[in-house]
Amino acid sequence: MLFNFEVKSALLLLCFLHGCLFAILLAVKSRRDDDPAAGWLSLFSALAALYIAPFMLGYAGWYGTPGYRQVLFYVPFQQLLALPPVLYFYFQALLDRSFRFRPVHVLHLVPAGLYLLYSLYMWLADAWLLPQPRYYADGRDRDFDAWYQLAGFGWLLAYLLACLRLYRRYRTATRQQLSYADAVRFSWAGRFLYALGLLLALRLAFFVLNPEWGQFGRKFWYYGCFGVLLYYISLSGYLNTIRSAVALQPAPPLPAPHLAASSTEAVPAVLPDDLYQWKTALEQLMDQRQPYTNATLTVQDLADQLGLHPKKLSALINAGYGQNFNDYINQYRTRAVLAKMAAGEHNLQTLMGLAYDAGFNSKSTFNRAFLRVMGTTPKAYLEKYHPKSSVKS
Repeated sequence: MLFNFEVKSALLLLCFLHGCLFAILLAVKSRRDDDPAAGWLSLFSALAALYIAPFMLGYAGWYGTPGYRQVLFYVPFQQLLALPPVLYFYFQALLDRSFRFRPVHVLHLVPAGLYLLYSLYMWLADAWLLPQPRYYADGRDRDFDAWYQLAGFGWLLAYLLACLRLYRRYRTATRQQLSYADAVRFSWAGRFLYALGLLLALRLAFFVLNPEWGQFGRKFWYYGCFGVLLYYISLSGYLNTIRSAVALQPAPPLPAPHLAASSTEAVPAVLPDDLYQWKTALEQLMDQRQPYTNATLTVQDLADQLGLHPKKLSALINAGYGQNFNDYINQYRTRAVLAKMAAGEHNLQTLMGLAYDAGFNSKSTFNRAFLRVMGTTPKAYLEKYHPKSSVKS
């Protein structure tokens, strides 16, 4: 098989092989563990690998070789209208455990299906129906027609914005419902979305300042960067599923926070006259039962103990303390650590031992919460106010 190795073709080949490998690994993971998110990421990896294939093969000499050139012409490698909704479905499945693909979701894939039919028609017409090739008579790949590239760019931008809205809504909702929001924030997924947005912005700038339609060689930087992003999200997504599977004390299944927020169930607001009463009851509960020491405490758990609807409890914390649930609980945990320091318990165990006893589940979460409450790091505070011969962290 023809493949002329040079720097550009070799680099894109590595990205292509990576995408194919992780598509297989994620498909196996999805089937074995009944993990819908892994299944969607597998499909995204496969489509992304196909997306860079024409450039990989083009730099390897296929566009200049009869026979090979026809393969690139007639096989619709660049599924520009399928990649964006598949990415969106992946984030839906990743951030919402209740997400299931339903018949109505097929509408998102209709444009991609129509383009597949269009590609099939062009092949049949050129190969069988017309006496002379018509659609590829100019020797150019129709996947790179300006209208299709622009449509794909706009489609990806629209779904990227939808993914960002979903991700931000998820982050907000977890902080309203979970006391361990930092442990399930999927920061790597957010970084991928922002990096992809930056890449699209750069591509748009090049479209405006230096149009590149039909100029094959100028697009390598874009496809190279896209290949790196493919590597990042597929590897991070796969490793994330492994870490979740091997957790020694896995957290309870994550609620569907952004779906819960849109529930049609009527929940009475916290009236001003009730605010003092419920705040008093809540503070007594926190002081006496110390529910914050449960590292996986949720707003539902605390609401059950208080005898209050979880949405009403969230509203109470928002209105009464100007905080979200996550910050409210971590403030109590920080106070518990401060009390242990004042009692000299830091002389008997490490800072993280005190933090775990108070309900924190990671060093990073503890440090962020302590800094937010006290304006300094736990270690610096301890060294200043409760020094000892050696401080362990």
